[in-house]
Amino acid sequence: MKYLIVGLGNIGPEYELTRHNVGFLILDRLADNKNLPWKSDRLAFRTDFSYKGRQIHLIKPTTYMNLSGKAMNYWMKNLNVPKEKVLVVVDDIALPFGKLRLKAKGSAAGHNGLKNIEELTGGQDYARLRFGIGDNFPKGRQIDYVLGRWTRQEIEALPDPMDKAIDMITSFCTIGLEQTMNQFNR
Repeated sequence: MKYLIVGLGNIGPEYELTRHNVGFLILDRLADNKNLPWKSDRLAFRTDFSYKGRQIHLIKPTTYMNLSGKAMNYWMKNLNVPKEKVLVVVDDIALPFGKLRLKAKGSAAGHNGLKNIEELTGGQDYARLRFGIGDNFPKGRQIDYVLGRWTRQEIEALPDPMDKAIDMITSFCTIGLEQTMNQFNR
């Protein structure tokens, strides 16, 4: 069985430690834990590994956030991974910092990366792991907040929810979406 895990973010050093790049950060941590090298490939940085009989492909789109669907669509087709075996890891301002929520489908809720995925893959029916980044910003300053760097306190608190996100990813690939949601969405 093949799975495609898509971490959303923006490429380039200016975006590296921003809240909007938490999808990249989580996949980087997973790859580091398994000593996996990233390679630059078509529309994404990519790596893969086997886990409990599953082939798990990780991608970090190089298309920038607003065109994430282009990379996801390409790799779904190239690797022949059906939509129900795809998981998108994304930041979410509607959740408190560090809160994780796995969903089978849903709206883009104003997230441009998710909007593009919906447009290019034909709808909202794909699993997403939402990582809460909080909403501690003044009215009208959302873009500055999501593209802003983590605070020192946030950086110190990131490892635990990132490790939980990794557990949720591997669970999604082994016991499936429904059981993973039941186990982790509390």
